[in-house]
Amino acid sequence: MALFSRPLNPPLADWQGRWAWVVGASSGIGRATAHALHQQGARVIVSARQARALQAFVQDHPGCVALPLDVTDATAMRQGMQAVLAHAGRVPDLALYCAGHYRPQRATAFDLAEMQRHWAVNYGGALHWLDALLPALVAGGSGHLCLVGSVAGYRGLPMSLAYGPTKAALNNLAENLYLDLHPLGLGVSIVNPGFVDTPLTEGNRFHMPAMISAEQAAQHMLRGWARGRFEMHFPRRFTAWMRLLRCLPHAWYFAAVRRVTGA
Repeated sequence: MALFSRPLNPPLADWQGRWAWVVGASSGIGRATAHALHQQGARVIVSARQARALQAFVQDHPGCVALPLDVTDATAMRQGMQAVLAHAGRVPDLALYCAGHYRPQRATAFDLAEMQRHWAVNYGGALHWLDALLPALVAGGSGHLCLVGSVAGYRGLPMSLAYGPTKAALNNLAENLYLDLHPLGLGVSIVNPGFVDTPLTEGNRFHMPAMISAEQAAQHMLRGWARGRFEMHFPRRFTAWMRLLRCLPHAWYFAAVRRVTGA
C-alpha cells in the first residue's frame, strides 16, 4: 500500500516567499486559485487576455503582478515567460495552466470553428506555455507545472464533443511530462474537476451533480500540491464514480451514460 500512498511530487505546502504563475486567472478556478495562493503567502503573477480583470485582481492582492497575454499567440507566451523571469528573478515555484474554453456541442450540430477554438485554447495554448516554460524549468532544476483538465477527459460524454477531447489530451500530456521530468526533480500534476460554478459552466442547460464553488476547487488543489499528488480530482463523491466508469466495457459504459443522462 505504501507504493500507492507515497507522494509522487515534491510537496508544495509552504508558500511564503514562493512565486506562482497562473495562466487563465481572470475568472473561475484560475482566479480563485491565485487568490488562495496569495492568502498563503505566495507572490502570484496572473495572466489572461482580460487586462482589466487582472489589474483589478492585483489591486486587491498586493505584491501580485498582472501579465496580460493571449495563450493562442506563441510569441506572446514566450515574451510572457521572459517577463515572469524578470519579475520573479527565477523560474516560478508553480506554473499553472488554467486557461480554458467551453461550449456545449454534439455531432448533430457540428461546428468546426468551435472545435478548433477549443483546441487552440485548451490544448494549443498549453503547448505554447510549455514551449516557453520548459527550457527554463529544466535548466533551473526545480519547479512544478500543473495542467487543469476535467473529468470530461476520462471518457466521452454528451455535449462534450469539442471540450472532452482537449481535456483527454491534457491528461495524456501530463502523464508523459511526468515520466520525462520527474527524474529531473521537477513536479508535474493534473487537475480533473467535476462540475465547478464558473463562467464556463453558466451556460449549461442540464443538471450538474455535486457542483462546487471555484473557491472550493482551489482549496482541493492546494491540498493536493501539499500532499505531492500527481492527479487531483474533486469532488470525490462525483469524480470517484467517473473514474470507475473508465473501467467499464464500452457496451456497459454507453448504456450507463444514456440511462443517466437521457442522451
